[in-house]
Amino acid sequence: MQRLAAIEKQILTSPDQQISLTDPDSRSMATSGRGSGVVGYNVQVAVDTKHHLIVTHEVTNVGTDRSQLANVAKETKTTLAATSLDVVADRGYYSSGQILACEEAGITVTRPKPMTSNSKTELRFGKQDFRYILEEDVYICPAGERLAYSFTTEENELVLRRYSTNACQRCAIKQSCTTGKERRITRWEHEHLLETVQRRLDEHPEKMRQWRETVEHPFGTIKARMGATHFLMKTLPRVAAEMALHVLAYNLTRVMNIIGIKPLMAAMRA
Repeated sequence: MQRLAAIEKQILTSPDQQISLTDPDSRSMATSGRGSGVVGYNVQVAVDTKHHLIVTHEVTNVGTDRSQLANVAKETKTTLAATSLDVVADRGYYSSGQILACEEAGITVTRPKPMTSNSKTELRFGKQDFRYILEEDVYICPAGERLAYSFTTEENELVLRRYSTNACQRCAIKQSCTTGKERRITRWEHEHLLETVQRRLDEHPEKMRQWRETVEHPFGTIKARMGATHFLMKTLPRVAAEMALHVLAYNLTRVMNIIGIKPLMAAMRA
């Protein structure tokens, strides 16, 4: 109990409230199963759609992907010496700030938006059911009422505009919209970027299938080569070096399969 009490003190003083007794750098990673996780590392890769080569990769101990997209996308653009870049990612990378950072870096993003509101599961109207009119700066609700601008606030370093209406109390479909006195809509100051991302996905839904067929390919191959144990090293620098060797081996194998061993050797000599 004394040993556990000492560990508890360490956990409480740790910035992320985590301590790994096996590897000091490893952290809890979210997995696909609800309420499940694994202690380890988060590997990010950027893969080209034509040859499935890994353009760049990064090993982190951040448990989610939400803050990873812009950094990896910028590194990919730099590696390719490209003036522009099209990036497809899954809903785990959805972050308003990351989308803005990509836009400012000349990177076009396509990815789905996660459903964080309970409105749909509770059979109520979601924000997507409200139509925004740019010229008048108002939202039109499913009942045809106007939600006018109310005030501006700031949350999590995002400037947000609030819209509301006082017509909810007499609305015939209020029970399908809100459980409060009135329905409110929040609009980020760069909301048009999020709308553009969603419109891009709506126009090209096949991009998500392309994403699955592209990024999952190298991950599947590398994990098969790793075996059940996956990373053998401990601490972030050593794990990063181990992953770099896996990526090198994967890319060399891909190039040999695409152009052959002799052309590869000739290109390396050149």
